[in-house]
Amino acid sequence: MWVQVLMAVIGLSAGMVVAAGLFSFISELGVVSDFADRTHTGEHILLYENSVALGGILGNIFFLYGIRIPFGGWLLPVFGLFAGIFVGCWSMALAEILNVFPVFVRRVKLLRGIQYLILGVALGKGVGALICYYNRF
Repeated sequence: MWVQVLMAVIGLSAGMVVAAGLFSFISELGVVSDFADRTHTGEHILLYENSVALGGILGNIFFLYGIRIPFGGWLLPVFGLFAGIFVGCWSMALAEILNVFPVFVRRVKLLRGIQYLILGVALGKGVGALICYYNRF
């Protein structure tokens, strides 16, 4: 019995550390604060941060315990859209922090059409995800 208790404590501790690292990474990238700044809703920043944490917690609970969501088939496209937007913004924020686009633009001497480059990256990611998930099911 003590071995199971010890394994539960180790598992929960490891999960908390990984979750804390992920949420601190999201905070460090500034995705949530950037959303609040661009939408001029900075007074609701605590609500945004709590929503991100609650989404992570509920997502883990639903995944681990296999909880079925009523009307889940109808809500899945909405969730997929919001999750895709979030991941896209997260990857763009990471690229912005690492100065990927300025370095690339300087290296290939791209003077015009940067917006088309970014649009192409977004469309390529979206089409690739659609192909991946369409072939899965």
